[in-house]
Amino acid sequence: MDGGVGGHGGGGDELLVRLREFEGRAATVGGAGRDPVNAPMIRHWCEAMGDTHPAYRGPDAVAPPTMLQAWTMGGLAGHTGRPGRSDTNDELFALLDGAGCTSVVATDCEQEYLCPLRPGDEITFDSMIESVSERKTTKLGTGYFITTRMDVRAGGELAGTHRFRILKYAPAHRSPRGDEGSDDGARGSGGAGRPAGTGDTAEATSTTGPAVPVGPAETVGAMGSAVAGGTAGAPQPRSSRPRPVVNRDNAGFWEGVGRQRLLIQRCTGCGTLRFPWLPGCNACGGPEWDTVEASGEGTVYSYVVMHHPPFPAFDPPYAVGLIELAEGVRMVSNVVGVPHDRVRVGMPVRLEFRQYDEELLLPVFRAGAGREGGGTAGGPATSSAAPGDVGVPSGGRS
Repeated sequence: MDGGVGGHGGGGDELLVRLREFEGRAATVGGAGRDPVNAPMIRHWCEAMGDTHPAYRGPDAVAPPTMLQAWTMGGLAGHTGRPGRSDTNDELFALLDGAGCTSVVATDCEQEYLCPLRPGDEITFDSMIESVSERKTTKLGTGYFITTRMDVRAGGELAGTHRFRILKYAPAHRSPRGDEGSDDGARGSGGAGRPAGTGDTAEATSTTGPAVPVGPAETVGAMGSAVAGGTAGAPQPRSSRPRPVVNRDNAGFWEGVGRQRLLIQRCTGCGTLRFPWLPGCNACGGPEWDTVEASGEGTVYSYVVMHHPPFPAFDPPYAVGLIELAEGVRMVSNVVGVPHDRVRVGMPVRLEFRQYDEELLLPVFRAGAGREGGGTAGGPATSSAAPGDVGVPSGGRS
């Protein structure tokens, strides 16, 4: 198709016209979950997410609402060849690939819960292409946001709706320094790439993704993508370190970091500590909370050594640890003060704050400090950043 992304004919977007022919087309009709809703999957989910709510245990247990999509997943084998699947997604993706939109990133999802799911429920689902946005420009590149809607049923009754949004895009051209270059006149032709009514966009993923909190249940691969590494070969000018995503739920945490205090939420109803910060208690559901300041003591609960993928702001290899704080909650951050190949599970660490530039202060953990290390509970040690340090905190739950 002439013109690449959004080929132009008489000033119009011919590709968009073809893409919008897919709106309303079914992608799955009468799909069936591989397994009924079951207690083992509920238990594993709750353990991974740190959710101890009593409603998810016992003979009258229900499934956590946020498991809605889990019951529809095809597993490692995917959905190929499964009953109900159409070729709609394949045709849509082939059209986008042919127009140069060869890359894809998930941007956000929306879920609506209509009735609880219980062990033994047989899950069926239908999905369709709900909408295709106009051509959008983001820091990742130029492309189209595709929203898929899935209706999930239990015993024929609608249990919930899941909307999943991706950006299918042509990667932006970048200079050797990692700066964006021109991209088919893309600048100014779509703003931040936020179609009306969407949540987070690919731009947000691109510029702030490495600081998004993730839980201890995230895989090594997910931890890796959250703290992507640096470029190999000859030294290059380093890009600025990605900024954390600050919202109304975690703003208090980042305000504490700005005062060199690591604050943990505490439910005022049941006293449960939680990290990352959440709008409500995952133990009793209570919405009220206060904070306690972490002592700064911790141990390495788990870790990865990052070699790939390359990311201009970081210099691999470096160690990223899942740190269990003395208070019992866990968070992901950089392990400093020891070579990456010397980090070990159970190693004592001590909180300190590192200034990465004029604006960015982040908590990291110095290995080998333990209870004899520097800093006090009220004022952990502060130091300047060293090459290869990540300093990107992410949250886990106890």
